Amino acid sequence: MNQSKAKYSARSMTAFSRIQTNSEYGRFSWEVRSVNQRYLEINPRLPDAFRHLENDLRQTIKQQIHRGKLDVSLSFESSTQQTDLQVNNDILQPLTEAISQVQQGLPEATQVNPLEILKWPGILLENDASQQEKMDAKILQKLNDCLKQLTDHRDREGQALAVLIMERSQSIHNQLKQLEPALPEVLKEQTDKLKIRIHELSEQLDENRFNQEVAILAQKMDVAEEIDRLYTHLKEVEHILTKTENHAPIGRRLDFLMQELNREANTLGSKAADQRISQASVELKVLIEQMREQVQNIE
Repeated sequence: MNQSKAKYSARSMTAFSRIQTNSEYGRFSWEVRSVNQRYLEINPRLPDAFRHLENDLRQTIKQQIHRGKLDVSLSFESSTQQTDLQVNNDILQPLTEAISQVQQGLPEATQVNPLEILKWPGILLENDASQQEKMDAKILQKLNDCLKQLTDHRDREGQALAVLIMERSQSIHNQLKQLEPALPEVLKEQTDKLKIRIHELSEQLDENRFNQEVAILAQKMDVAEEIDRLYTHLKEVEHILTKTENHAPIGRRLDFLMQELNREANTLGSKAADQRISQASVELKVLIEQMREQVQNIE
């Protein structure tokens, strides 16, 4: 398989995106930072005027991203100089005149507290609901654009990570292919050494005892099962990277396989009765660890 042109389903958890927009409502920008995390963690930072969008924000992100720690921030600068609180002059003016008349008729009346005036029904103008909805829709649309930019970045990096994993997988294949032909030779060498030791301990070689020791030695040195399982796990890694539905999370499955690969490599090393097997075990564990480091960043 040409790994440089292959399409993998891997998606990285590390990315950054930022989108700034000038609209009739003002200038606003979304910024999203994503790093690796076992689960999906969303940390929104919204201006007070847009905190009501937090639930929509979370639902929008969950539809597109499955794992990772996301810091999501929105900044907004209104195009008008108006404050959020606006006084309804149509009510304020007659209310002020009425208060003035009361104070003229009752000289002992105290000054009116402006905060009490603000509590008067209708004295404060409410924001235009339809205008707010349009502005919210515009802002959420740009959030989608920002997330699209983020996922494109995550996809590109995921492809690069998958290539690195496949390269390490192929290197493990090569190590095993080089080791397999040497196993019968290793067993013969160890058998010859055992025969020499038995001869040194006893002038008369007990063939039965020798055959028993050879059987035990062969069983201890038998790494065929470990090699078979290593091949099986590597095949599953390739299957996950190439056959999984696009954008489906695969990081945890790959992480599990890294643990299984490492377990087999350790068992292979524990059975090593020859430097070639021992060296192969070390090389395998180095390659598996390199794969595991890449897998940690895959969604």
